[in-house]
Amino acid sequence: MSRYHDVAALLIDIEAELRQLGHWQSEAPPEEALRSEQPFAMDTLEFYQWLQFIFIPRVSFLIEQRERLPGECAIAPMAEEYYRGRRLPVAGLLQALEAVDELLSQD
Repeated sequence: MSRYHDVAALLIDIEAELRQLGHWQSEAPPEEALRSEQPFAMDTLEFYQWLQFIFIPRVSFLIEQRERLPGECAIAPMAEEYYRGRRLPVAGLLQALEAVDELLSQD
C-alpha cells in the first residue's frame, strides 16, 4: 500500500470516530472561522471542527492530486489536550491521529 492510501484510510477512520463521538457536523462554520491563521484554528473553531473542515479536506485534496503531504503535524498531542478532562471515548480517535502523525513524519 502507498503512503497516500494509508493516510486516506486513516482519514476515513478519523471521520468515523468523530461521527461516533457526535462531533461530525452537517453544516460548515462561517467562512471567516475557516480562515483563521492560528494553529488548529483554535481561535475560531473547536478542535473537531478543524479536523472536519480544514485538516481532512486539505489532506484529502493533497492525496487526490498526489501532492506532497504535510510533514510533522503533532495532531495527536493537540487532540489529547483538547479532550483531556472530557469524559468521552476518544481512544480510537487518538489512535488514528497518532498513526497519521507517524505516517506524515516519515520522509
